[in-house]
Amino acid sequence: MIFLSHNRNSLGEAAALARGRIAPNIYDTIAFAMLVALLVLLAHGAAGMRAPSTLLTTSPVTLGLANLPDYALRTTLRMFAAIIVSLIFTFTVATLAAKSRRAEMVIIPVLDILQSVPVLGFLTFTVTFFMGLFPGSQLGAECAAIFAIFTSQAWNMAFSFYQSLRTVPGDLDEVSRGFGLSAWQRFWRLEAPFAAPGLVWNTMMSMSGGWFFVVASEAITVGNTTVQLPGIGSWLALAIDKQDFKAVAWAVLAMGVLILLYDQLLFRPVVAWADKFRFEQTAGQEKPRSWVYDILRRARLLRTVGLPIAWLWQRAMLLRLGRRTPPATTVASRRFSRLLDFAWLGLVLLVALWGGIETVLYLGQTLGWNDVIEAFSGGLLTLLRVIVLIAVASVIWVPIGVWIGLRPAVAERVQPLAQFLAAFPANVLFPFAVIAIVATGASPGIWLSPLMVLGTQWYILFNVIAGASAFPSDLKEAARVFKIRSWSWWKNVMLPGIFPYYITGALTASGGSWNASIVAELASWGNTRLEAFGLGSYIAKATEAGDFPRVILGIAVMSLFVTLFNRTLWRPLYVFAERRMRLD
Repeated sequence: MIFLSHNRNSLGEAAALARGRIAPNIYDTIAFAMLVALLVLLAHGAAGMRAPSTLLTTSPVTLGLANLPDYALRTTLRMFAAIIVSLIFTFTVATLAAKSRRAEMVIIPVLDILQSVPVLGFLTFTVTFFMGLFPGSQLGAECAAIFAIFTSQAWNMAFSFYQSLRTVPGDLDEVSRGFGLSAWQRFWRLEAPFAAPGLVWNTMMSMSGGWFFVVASEAITVGNTTVQLPGIGSWLALAIDKQDFKAVAWAVLAMGVLILLYDQLLFRPVVAWADKFRFEQTAGQEKPRSWVYDILRRARLLRTVGLPIAWLWQRAMLLRLGRRTPPATTVASRRFSRLLDFAWLGLVLLVALWGGIETVLYLGQTLGWNDVIEAFSGGLLTLLRVIVLIAVASVIWVPIGVWIGLRPAVAERVQPLAQFLAAFPANVLFPFAVIAIVATGASPGIWLSPLMVLGTQWYILFNVIAGASAFPSDLKEAARVFKIRSWSWWKNVMLPGIFPYYITGALTASGGSWNASIVAELASWGNTRLEAFGLGSYIAKATEAGDFPRVILGIAVMSLFVTLFNRTLWRPLYVFAERRMRLD
């Protein structure tokens, strides 16, 4: 009887302990409240997106302060919809480029071209298409705006993920193959975790890059088509048109609040979670922290509810999709593979040649050599501005990014500020730039150029911070032991360590600068317009006038300049970083 009683007591204690582990606690209450608030906001914003398109004219965007919270919600939902699509694009297209040599021949040049195509260039051809898909509904205009924001986010994330997949340490890859992991298992257990820190920082940068073009994405004017979606971008466009400084200030304040909120509620927890994927051989000294991440980890009921998802994920990781090891190659198979490469390259060149000929024939019907000379002359001036701004941004932000990245506690405080500065639309500075240039009689061709820095420097800063954050602690400790300091430390330790990340940032900064030229070379404040001669202002004027031949010519010239610039400078540096600067 004593034994049975003891057993009952033990079982009762075990049951009580189990109930205590799954019973809701205060952290569950907080997490549940946050989840309910998120679902309510999503439902409210989605209802507005599905409203009839007639509301855009019967209830146009106004500068009433009571409307600003709803506009902020609508803009934020568009941003996150675009970032989700960008992540799907990144995991498919960038992975295919990194894994397949033949796919890489097509994907990387196409990404080079697409990142150079301005947001206005995409809007010129997509607005009518999306609005035709959803006649009578705002969803068509919403899809056009989301797609435009996607085009300002996806390329940076794809290049970052591609670079990380190509620089996975060779010894870790050999170990994964030694354990017999399939291609599917190797991707999710090694390659994606290795790329996670860099991808997280570039996702934050892409989110900020979307804010930079939010005015062009929400206040759409293409020829005779004018669409103003409720949002902060449309609010800003209307405030600038009416010369309302107070409304501009309210929009900037709303942006700051939104960036702070999603930094605390989303990006800070993701940074803290992704820190465990850092490539380390010794324990890190400092780790990023997040109060939201701590709440989610301590929530008992939430963790219990997530067990089925965790179980499904573990089962998925047991799938053996793809080859464990590369197939053995023979002389005949290598020759056949080389022939396939030449055939594939020839096909790609033929398609590109056909596209070029068709473009020339189309433009030749309406344009002359004077238009071509004007576009190329503007392209040369814009290229000069891009080169100068990238050089200046590199000199300024590489040392600052390394200093921040090596100090997680500092990065934690600087992160929301950097996101806000990166998201700051150039349009907000137009009033001050236009007023100052008109008052001083300065040259717009020179003094409008600094506005392009807003689309350039942050790609470099965020990638350098990501590289310095992911730099292994054991290498830092070795440098301290051997007393490597000053310029020798930069030359032999840190610069080689962050070089692949810097190249990714500089490459996407180049595309960001070309895009920024669209809004920076043609500035307005009320009825005052200033123009800096360049390819950006050429495309902006053609888009505003609905002149499709000149829009196509401008985009073609911009794509040509960016592709040649990337192929002659950034791609060779990319290959050098992949072969000589990877951690092995």
